[in-house]
Amino acid sequence: MSEVKRQLNLFQVVAIIIGLVIGSGVFINIAPVQRAAGSPGLAVIAWAVGGLFMLPQIFIYAELGTAYPGQGFGYLYLQKAGSPMLAFLYTWTAFWTSDMPSITILSIAAISALDVFFPALTVNAMSTKMLAIGVIVILTAIHIRSVKQGSWVQVILTVLKIIPLAIIAILGLFYFNSPNLFIEPHVIEPAKHSIFWLIMMGAAGTVWSYAGFPNIMYMAGEVKNPNRNIPIALIGSALFVTLMYILISFATSALIPHEEVIQTQGFLNPFKYLPAFATIAAGFLAIAAFISCIGATNVCIMSQPRLQYAMAKDGLFFKTFAKIHPKYGTPVNSILLQSGFAIILVFISQDTLDTLLGYFTFSYLLQNILVYGSIFWLKKRDDYNPSYHSPMWKIMTVLAIILPFPLIIASFSTFPLIGLLFSIGFTLLGIPVYYLFKSRLSQE
Repeated sequence: MSEVKRQLNLFQVVAIIIGLVIGSGVFINIAPVQRAAGSPGLAVIAWAVGGLFMLPQIFIYAELGTAYPGQGFGYLYLQKAGSPMLAFLYTWTAFWTSDMPSITILSIAAISALDVFFPALTVNAMSTKMLAIGVIVILTAIHIRSVKQGSWVQVILTVLKIIPLAIIAILGLFYFNSPNLFIEPHVIEPAKHSIFWLIMMGAAGTVWSYAGFPNIMYMAGEVKNPNRNIPIALIGSALFVTLMYILISFATSALIPHEEVIQTQGFLNPFKYLPAFATIAAGFLAIAAFISCIGATNVCIMSQPRLQYAMAKDGLFFKTFAKIHPKYGTPVNSILLQSGFAIILVFISQDTLDTLLGYFTFSYLLQNILVYGSIFWLKKRDDYNPSYHSPMWKIMTVLAIILPFPLIIASFSTFPLIGLLFSIGFTLLGIPVYYLFKSRLSQE
């Protein structure tokens, strides 16, 4: 079998998107966003701004996805737009600095969420890292055997994760008068930034949480009726996720004192502050967080290897990534190699998850700017016939390109510099690597 098949229905596609996007934002990023924004109120606004910034991008994704509903997302679009080098850089950067780290971050977060039951499972503990590797190995085995099986596993995990999130979002509405929302002025350091820039810094911290939407486009070639299902799934999921993040951020800020939020590393549990859940809160949300992050890891391992597979088929990446399993019809080597590198990164990662988040954020924002810009060239092609057309596509494209830049700049104030420098270095390394592959291809 040399090609993948269309097996994913609308329900599965929505579960894949929501399962990845919400999987990390609630349990990992609330504390970093509030630290960056400087206050609970500004943190809630930052989550709203992060979602608002995503909408122009979602419209462009939906149009491009229905124009070319094949494997590869940015690589496919940039190739057709006439820039194989940018197509390569997109895939190269995604592989090393956003896709692979996402598996590492989520698997570690999943295990560390269980520290309520097992205090030794801190973010940086060796026992946590070994169990995170076990999670990666098990999910990798599932996705090598069947994309359909893996997608139904995702449906179950997504349904299970939405229940506790809906509870905290609804209960938070009863805490509008919480004193935690109105912190004393001395809690925030003397202003070094304007209110606008504090919100931008907080919004930069939300990028990881909103970053999962394009992943379904990696495997658009496996979506049934993509002209209908892709735009419905993308736009509907974006609106749902943004609303959930705003409500959950508000609830968490209302329930937990600001000082405690900003000192938290890794998993944050607002349920223990609810009287009705006080006795079971820790275990309840720890299990919910574990399921949520496992679901997000599941999506990453399922969708992301399709990007390298698409490029390897064209001879611009290592040929082994293009291998399709003869029995299961999955890109077996691409899945194995991405998971293998994610395991290596489990051991390389040090200190807190903030470094990995910064490593991810810079490259993710930069690489997708290339995707948005490709639409100007793609619209000139004779084969460009999308079933969905973005409203005011020129304005939306310009916004999609411009809006990430304040977040890119703000990321240098939000995250440790070392992660950002590694991200830039790997991105630049892709240029000579591209010419090496191009030279080898021309000699064949």
